[in-house]
Amino acid sequence: MSAPPDDASVAQRIARSFPTLSQSHREVARYVLDHPLKVATLPVAELAELVGVSVATANRFARALGYEGYAQFRAALVLGFESALAPVEKLRGDLERPADPASVVDATLAAIGRNLEATRSGLDAGTCERAVAAIRTARRVYVFGFGSSSWPAGLLARNLDLHRQDVHLLATVEGPAFAARVMRRLTADDLVVALGTPRYFADTVRLAAQASDSGATVLALTDGPHSPIAARATIALFVRTDSRYFAASEASLVALVEALSSAVAHASGGLVATATRLTESVLPWLEGDYAAWPLNSGSAAQPLNGGSAAQPLNSGSAARPLNGGPDVSHAHAITSPDPDPEP
Repeated sequence: MSAPPDDASVAQRIARSFPTLSQSHREVARYVLDHPLKVATLPVAELAELVGVSVATANRFARALGYEGYAQFRAALVLGFESALAPVEKLRGDLERPADPASVVDATLAAIGRNLEATRSGLDAGTCERAVAAIRTARRVYVFGFGSSSWPAGLLARNLDLHRQDVHLLATVEGPAFAARVMRRLTADDLVVALGTPRYFADTVRLAAQASDSGATVLALTDGPHSPIAARATIALFVRTDSRYFAASEASLVALVEALSSAVAHASGGLVATATRLTESVLPWLEGDYAAWPLNSGSAAQPLNGGSAAQPLNSGSAARPLNGGPDVSHAHAITSPDPDPEP
């Protein structure tokens, strides 16, 4: 049998060599094929222990596939998972260095500080202005992110909703199918904000491409021009996300979300009136001295600033808003309505 070419993948080498492998080597081969990502992170001793063979057998298996040894075999396996395995390899190295909890906390906060400073200094003023203008002038704003980026996406949608109409969060329990269904009606007047940091979700990249193909403006909040999301974006703002213990630090992305939201709020004007309306709306649900009803008594609470008294929860009547605010008779979960409901 001819030797496999140098550029053959590990799976191809196993397939070609399998008929001539020993029984123990076949056991290793089956484990590699079933768990390629896991094996790519394992030292030879750990792989041997998991399969139930000797370290020498594991090394001979690598040579039987045409590699000089286990290190070369593992390097070839890693090539197919470089971006996904980077955090695993980094974590493995960090765990080999002893550290107490206090030093880990201190080092992590210091790393977050460096990320934030790098993010701040790397932002371009003109790009920030374009991003704020796009958010303010779009007919509708759709926001999505998946995995760990779903939380900053939700925060961004929540903040923007205070200062403009038609903000829709597309990261729902239905998953990317909901986003794809809604986005089929995008127009050039709409804005799609896509959030994503390593490790990038394929759904985020596909939906950003779908939005770009529809002619909508795409604003990407991601970790650099190398990001696959940035390639689909009309406007891109970048964050530094270095982390020892995770695929990416989300602190910088959350900070950028707050900074961008603040810029939109400032540009929108009427901040005092907006803040007042929001306060009046939520006041009946606040705890302690700010609550609009008594915690333990059956009598009505005395309102602040001469507003209407609120009725206790167990009185059977609706709570009264303060200072002429909106009727808040029923508490509703804050969710993004389906802008494109099915019949």
